[in-house]
Formats: sequence, structure tokens, C-alpha cells
Amino acid sequence: MIIRLSVGTALGLALLGAPALAEPIKGAPELTHNALYKAAKLPKVACKLTKGTSSASTKKYVTKLVGCLNKAWKPAIKGFVPVKVVFKDADDKESCSTGMTVSESFSEICATDIRVRLAGDWIKAKSDVAVFTAITRTWGGVVTGQTGIGKAWWALENDASESVMDEHNRRYYLQIGCFTGVSAKALGRQVKDWKPVVKVPEFWPNRFQGKTANRLYWLDKGYKAGKPGACNTWTATSSKVA
Repeated sequence: MIIRLSVGTALGLALLGAPALAEPIKGAPELTHNALYKAAKLPKVACKLTKGTSSASTKKYVTKLVGCLNKAWKPAIKGFVPVKVVFKDADDKESCSTGMTVSESFSEICATDIRVRLAGDWIKAKSDVAVFTAITRTWGGVVTGQTGIGKAWWALENDASESVMDEHNRRYYLQIGCFTGVSAKALGRQVKDWKPVVKVPEFWPNRFQGKTANRLYWLDKGYKAGKPGACNTWTATSSKVA
């Protein structure tokens, strides 16, 4: 049996449930026909972000970014629960979701919080691309967690063929990428080239992100539309989630 990865299943909703059918995905309306897809375009949120090169300024940046994401996504998610950010101690290098020890900066969802460990790579960087990308990626897990998408993804059968399971996982992570584009649009982020965003690494070896061309496609699709309905990877053709 291949065990589905838990990273990104937000707000403690990565629970086992009744298995859905394998590809093509059927019997999982939380994935293919989620109410989120009917939400209007996210409202523009004034979110002036300035990242300095000190720990204090970087914490301020992250805190403000999460606050802006709370405002932007609240209208789109029924029963939305605001999420707070918690900063880990400098010597706390353990990831709650993977158990890995990570020396660099990273963000993840632990219980109902976004946990962030700050290290020199984010703090000293003059560009905010890495931290903005990491936080908005993590926020994609908040969206999937609060809409039932994460739970439904987790419930997809683990006894399917490896190729089918791999595609399910790519659909999930490409959707999170698309939500990153939606978030960037709502926050007024000007993005003309998504390649630097794609190059920002995960803190764990995620092999389910899909081909670079498809990652760029979903990021841009979410950004141009500015609404979650553009991010239904679960009904897309296999070629778009390869």
C-alpha cells in the first residue's frame, strides 16, 4: 500500500474516509464540484508588504501577509476560520507534518496555525519572492483544509495503482499552486514571470508538483482569473496535470 503524504492537508483535516473511485475521479464531489468553485472573484486587498533584512522585519512581513490572506479568502469560504501565524523558536528545526529536521526557513500548517521557522535565508534576502511564495503555498493548504478538499483528497483510495495515485497527488498540489496565483492577484502582486516562483523549492522533496509547464499554467490561470473556480484541477485532462 502506498501511503498518501500529509503535507498541505490543512487544519487537521487529513483524515481517512470512505475511498473514492480511481481515475477518472468520480464519487468525490468535494473535489470535482466543491462549492468553492462557485465563489466570486476574490476582493482586492490592499496589502503593502515591505521585507527588511532583520528577523523583526521579516516576522512583521509574514504576519501582515497572513492577515491579508485571511481578508482575501474569507468571502470565498463558507464558515471561514481566520488563521494565525506562529513563529517557531530559532532552534526548533523539526517539521510537525513530516518529522524532518530542516535547517533553513520553512512554513507549514500545524493543527490550525501556520507555523514558520525563520532562518538566515529568508531574513537576509533582499527579495521577498521566496517567503511570499512559501507562505502563499502554505495558505493553499488552508483553503483545501477549510473547504473539505484536503479531506477528500486524503480519502482517495490508497490501493490504486501507483500511476493513478501519483496523478491524484499532482492534481492536489497543482491546485494549491493555482490558489497561489489567486492569492497573488487578490493582494495586488504584480507577476509577469512565474518561473522564479516555480524555482522556489519546497522544504521537503515533493515529487508531485507536476511538469514545469503545467505548474506555470495553473499558477497563471489562477492569477488571471483571480477566483478559485479557475483551480478545479480535478476535472482537468490528464495532460494538464502531468
